[in-house]
Amino acid sequence: MNKTILLSIVTFFSLFTQAQEFIPLWPTGKMPNTKGMHLTDSIANERIYRVGTPGMYVFFPSSQENRGAAVLICPGGGYERLAYITSGWQLAKWFNSIGVTAFVLNYRLPNSPDLVQRETGPLMDAQRAMKIIRANAAKWNFQSNKIGIQGTSAGGHLASLTAVTEKEIANIGDSLDNVSSRPNFAMLLSPVIDLGKYAHKGSRNNLLGADTSKARIEQYSTYLQVTATCPPVFMVHAYNDNAVPVKNSLLFYEALLDKQVPASIHIFPQGAHAIILHNNPGSVEQWTTLFEAWLKEMGLLSDGKTK
Repeated sequence: MNKTILLSIVTFFSLFTQAQEFIPLWPTGKMPNTKGMHLTDSIANERIYRVGTPGMYVFFPSSQENRGAAVLICPGGGYERLAYITSGWQLAKWFNSIGVTAFVLNYRLPNSPDLVQRETGPLMDAQRAMKIIRANAAKWNFQSNKIGIQGTSAGGHLASLTAVTEKEIANIGDSLDNVSSRPNFAMLLSPVIDLGKYAHKGSRNNLLGADTSKARIEQYSTYLQVTATCPPVFMVHAYNDNAVPVKNSLLFYEALLDKQVPASIHIFPQGAHAIILHNNPGSVEQWTTLFEAWLKEMGLLSDGKTK
């Protein structure tokens, strides 16, 4: 690539990062599950390999396009890194285009040397983010009962875990303790769901450790934790996904059906483990159109007036 073009691209993303509002999740000295280490973010090749300050980038739609809903986006990356561009910022811009306020989550990765308990770090950050979003719904002009969560690959595992978890593990004794972290809908793209037979082994090992127990595997296989209180879910997966078998989505969908939770699943013949916003092969290119139609069908897109 021409050095001038490369420099322009780097400069663009640098300026964009600086301009995008970033909201830290935890007050100074109040972050749970920490050894007190002072870490910095480690970023390379559009991936975040270490999160020093858990937080979220905010993407607001225009006031004319605002449809009164919001979504927390959990980037994928096998619980080893965060693909914050392709499964984060790009999705956020698309959500803005349909009038949805989007928040891209920088969550602590389980391999962080600062975590006391590796597997609870990502969920704590996701729950805290949901609490902040819901507490500021009126200020940011969306409805407090139309806040969803989206996740891709391992980010889909975190999104599904947030959707099924009833226990609040992110409470720190402040005003947000009384704010619910449960999303009102979930959108899962090629999600990691099962950490047993159909697991993406990298995600499982990074989250739980290579020597984890059967009980812990079952606890974090989110299809086994679905209850009737789980929010509606929209899922997309490719039949030829050799990284995260399509059985993951099918198991979650079946569990939702068993608990009579409204759900929609779309299994496309192509796409592998590389379904993105645009330039997808074949019919999978229609997934965003289907998802927007589902949001409307479920009554999750309104005229933008806050509740």
